[in-house]
Amino acid sequence: MRKPDIALVPSFQRTASRVAIRRAVNYQQDLPAVIYQTLRVFELPVKGKTVLLKPNLVGFDPLCEMNTHPYVIAATRESFLRLGAAQVLIGDGPAMDRDTEAIIESVRLREFAGPLGGIFVDLNLDDVKRVVLSTHASRLNELYLPKTALGVDFLVSMPKLKTHHWAGVTLSLKNMFGIVPGSCYGWPKNVLHWAGIDKSILDINAALRPDFAIVDGIVGMEGNGPIQGTPKPCGVLVLGDDPVAVDATCCRVMGLRPEKVKYLNAAGTLLGHVDAAKIQQLGETVASVRTPFAVLDEFKELREPEGGVWN
Repeated sequence: MRKPDIALVPSFQRTASRVAIRRAVNYQQDLPAVIYQTLRVFELPVKGKTVLLKPNLVGFDPLCEMNTHPYVIAATRESFLRLGAAQVLIGDGPAMDRDTEAIIESVRLREFAGPLGGIFVDLNLDDVKRVVLSTHASRLNELYLPKTALGVDFLVSMPKLKTHHWAGVTLSLKNMFGIVPGSCYGWPKNVLHWAGIDKSILDINAALRPDFAIVDGIVGMEGNGPIQGTPKPCGVLVLGDDPVAVDATCCRVMGLRPEKVKYLNAAGTLLGHVDAAKIQQLGETVASVRTPFAVLDEFKELREPEGGVWN
């Protein structure tokens, strides 16, 4: 069983993080093979364990433009089972729509992952446990978190590669908003918005930091994300055991400066690495897959200056 606040380690005490970038031109590729082969490199301690996959299922989306693609979810579940996990659950607490079943049907999750009985957990309606926060980035002193998310052995954040009209970008850290139950915090998690999005992201991830992150960047979303932006083919999956480093790498792939994303820069203090020098890049280089994303005018400072070059 996971314990809250196990990840609060100053960045200077952390060893270098590993982040893998894998090419995936479209959703017709053999994604189970790509994901399984990449996960093997990380030698994850999941044999005989219970794993929870937390995709981004934000709302009704028949074209799957704003949600984690069901094939990526299904391929990841298959991969963890091949690695010896005893059980691989899928769970989310959608923010924009109370009807989670309708969202699941709209993205055709069963078509890709098979029957979901005993596998999918609606985190909006799960039993909760009070967790006292050791960080106080926001005005919140405690969080009520789903017992399923707290009780699994291994938690995987699986966001879509997207810009965000309030936070700048929404990746594996912002994706953790979906573990906070709407039954306690409203739709679209209003209490967290009132407490401050950037600061709430830090408190949530300090209380329950993902053990691994897999970002669906095969087709992302740019501009007025996370739900009203424009689909952006990027052709990558980004995977790693440090969600902060994964998100920083994703920003660089998007042509954005992670140190300019408020919550991500702050997360680099206690939760992981933002500095590229502390991230061991596996697979493709950032430069070889870099695909500049459009952002709203209020986030233009995130853009890498013309002529900027990533390693």
